[in-house]
Amino acid sequence: MRMRAKVLAGLGAAAAVAGCIPVQIQAPDEPIEINLNVNIRQEVIVRLERDAQELLEQNSNLF
Repeated sequence: MRMRAKVLAGLGAAAAVAGCIPVQIQAPDEPIEINLNVNIRQEVIVRLERDAQELLEQNSNLF
């Protein structure tokens, strides 16, 4: 039991010392650049819907 108590005390002391280490946070010198690959498909979909609607109106006997 004494060995286990010593190990636990050592781990507790190590955790306490690790919590006291200073951490420095600094903003980058250059601005952060975010590249986004965005596909805008709304215009294409609207055109396809219009074409399909016109096709159905011209050929009302399809369905």
